[in-house]
Amino acid sequence: MKPLPDALSSGPFSTREARSLGVRPTDLRDPGLVVVTHGSRAVEEPSTLAERASAFLVAMHGAVALSHVSAAQLWEIPLPRRVEAQEDLDVMCGPRAGPVKRVGCIGHRGLTRRTVVRHGEVAVTGLADTWVDLGEVMKRGLDLDDLVVAGDVVARRLEKMLGDDAARGEGVASMRAVLNSRVRPRGKKVLTEALSLVSPRSKSPMETRARLMFHRAGLPAPELNIHVEFDESGGDGAVEGGAGWMLEGDFVWRDQRVIGEYQGEHHKEIRQRAVDVARRHLAEDEGWTFVEIFAGDVYTRPKRLAMLRRLARELGVPASDLHLA
Repeated sequence: MKPLPDALSSGPFSTREARSLGVRPTDLRDPGLVVVTHGSRAVEEPSTLAERASAFLVAMHGAVALSHVSAAQLWEIPLPRRVEAQEDLDVMCGPRAGPVKRVGCIGHRGLTRRTVVRHGEVAVTGLADTWVDLGEVMKRGLDLDDLVVAGDVVARRLEKMLGDDAARGEGVASMRAVLNSRVRPRGKKVLTEALSLVSPRSKSPMETRARLMFHRAGLPAPELNIHVEFDESGGDGAVEGGAGWMLEGDFVWRDQRVIGEYQGEHHKEIRQRAVDVARRHLAEDEGWTFVEIFAGDVYTRPKRLAMLRRLARELGVPASDLHLA
């Protein structure tokens, strides 16, 4: 293969850019170059999402950006496996251009109504816009809980970008503002319901799913990922203001002195398990009830019902008030 100009050797490039640098059309047909899509070439086959997106977008005219599922993938917003496996790129363009029609792309319009940012070398819709756009693709396999899981992550990241505690509630507010700015957006009803359940305090998808399980069963809402401190006087259930830090609880019902802890895969490691046992004993010595929650307690009905009944007993909720499904 004939050597390329230095400006073209570090990544994908458009054929029009190559021609402007003196590369002949016959050289662009060299079998040593990868034809990514019409008008785009690369020295090596793109492998990651960002590389594929860069290779496609460089060939397109006008303003374009990744959106919908592809934007969520690039932002590393958690999606169910059935959606995460999507390989076609969601590409959005402005109103004057028709939707992108290329093999490997799903075209959309409306870019001028979205915030567009750079994620590395790729133009992508902003976090809040990306979340709202997920309402349009529910037919690909998203449901309400998936939108809440994604929403928790987006709200937490938006608050972090704005300054954490100083921005408490601003993440959800930003998402609501974007949703309300859309004219008859697809999925608005389910997006609105999902937004009412979003909490930036959740730190993992399974924490979110467990929280939704508590909510639907009619259990009191726990405080999420807060510091539990030793009691100053020994027994009044002090949280965030006692005699020193004891642990951080995933789910804390302070009045009932109950701590719920979701045990993910990393908790199976011997060293981590030893830490978990020590934390549990510490909490129990201080008069707290420590409840471990596993994936099966969320996904498997018999285990889920048993877990909810146990939590109801510990929280003083009558069995007749539980909503079990």
